[in-house]
Amino acid sequence: MICFDTSYLARLYLADAGWEKVRALAGTDRIACALHGKAEAIAAFHRKLRERTVSPLHFAGLLKQFESECDANAFEWLPLTPNVLARVSRSYAKLPAIMDLRAADALHLACAAEAGFKELYSNDSHLLSGAQFFGLKGVNAI
Repeated sequence: MICFDTSYLARLYLADAGWEKVRALAGTDRIACALHGKAEAIAAFHRKLRERTVSPLHFAGLLKQFESECDANAFEWLPLTPNVLARVSRSYAKLPAIMDLRAADALHLACAAEAGFKELYSNDSHLLSGAQFFGLKGVNAI
């Protein structure tokens, strides 16, 4: 199993920069992602609609495909638990004052760490720079 954040998860559906590498990386592995990544992916699809990168018909198709694959257990959704939130708190306590780590990125990192992953795949520079504070290696394969 391989762990993605939403930036990689969305590239399984959208032809954003680096999508070919992300899809090849996913291969036949099952993909894990923090539970809130499901909402973030839907928001990413909607952003493409708002930006007029996808048509309303394409957007509807994206939602249908994503929901269908979620229903078929294509993804392992990592739960947001009290232990995850405690890890977020402990990790922020170690962050340098100059580090910019968003809460949603911290949740991705904490979920991955709590689930026993050693690596989390992303192209988000904020998440990647914070990975070490969660005992993870942040990997950008793009």
